[in-house]
Amino acid sequence: MDIYPLASRTTVASAARISGAFALLAVGAAHLQQYSADSYSAIPTIGTLFLLNFLGATVLALGLLAPLPERIHSALALGGVGLAASSLAGLYVSEHGGLFGFAEQGYRSAIVLSIVLEAAALALLTVYFATGAREAR
Repeated sequence: MDIYPLASRTTVASAARISGAFALLAVGAAHLQQYSADSYSAIPTIGTLFLLNFLGATVLALGLLAPLPERIHSALALGGVGLAASSLAGLYVSEHGGLFGFAEQGYRSAIVLSIVLEAAALALLTVYFATGAREAR
C-alpha cells in the first residue's frame, strides 16, 4: 500500500526538478565567475574544466526547465547528478593533493558557496530522479 498519493509525489518531483535546475544554474554561474573574474581561465586544464562545467550545467538546467517528456527530464537529472558529484569530487581531489597540477588552498567563500550549491543540486536532482523512477513503476 502506498501511503503517498500520486499528486503529492508529482508535486515533490516537480519541485525537486525545478529547484535542482536552479541549483545547477547557480553551480554553472559560480564556475563562470571563477573562470572569468578570478582568473581560473589562465590555469591549464582547470580553466577549461571550469568553462565546461558552466556550459554543461547551463544546458542541463535549461533542459530540466523546458517542457520535455519525463524520461528526458530523468536523463537530464541523472546528468546533473553526475555533474554536481564530479564537481565535488574534483574539488576534493584538488584540496587533497592536486588535480592536473593544480592544488586549491583553503575554503574561501567561493569554494564554500560552490560546495553548498553542488550539494543542493545533487540532493534535489537525486530526489527528483528517485521520485520519477518510483512514479514510472
